[in-house]
Amino acid sequence: QVQLVESGGGVVQAGGSLRLSCTASGRTSSTYSMGWFRQAPGKEREFVAAIRWGGSSTYYADSVKGRFTISRDNVKNTLYLQMNSLKPEDTAVYYCAADSRPRVGVRSGEYGYWGQGTQVTVSS
Repeated sequence: QVQLVESGGGVVQAGGSLRLSCTASGRTSSTYSMGWFRQAPGKEREFVAAIRWGGSSTYYADSVKGRFTISRDNVKNTLYLQMNSLKPEDTAVYYCAADSRPRVGVRSGEYGYWGQGTQVTVSS
């Protein structure tokens, strides 16, 4: 089992920045990939970014490419999402996810472990 706890959400004006963190505990040695997803009210959960835990490969949704950066600190077992140039349409609950299967997924069904989510609100 892997436990995930997100932090860093909040309210920010359009054009501003936030950094989300996700700390993993438990059987973290089995983690192959981690990702960020988000869900806005009335919408389905959507992929934001993902990273291979043991390497440097990163993947981004087109809507955030060039504005968001995913990274990880293996020593601290922490995943980050640096969000710059935020837009009102980025408003959502952001979820951290992890999985032990040997591939980096971009669909929510490809992740077996989830955090509780952190709210990000971007005001115009």
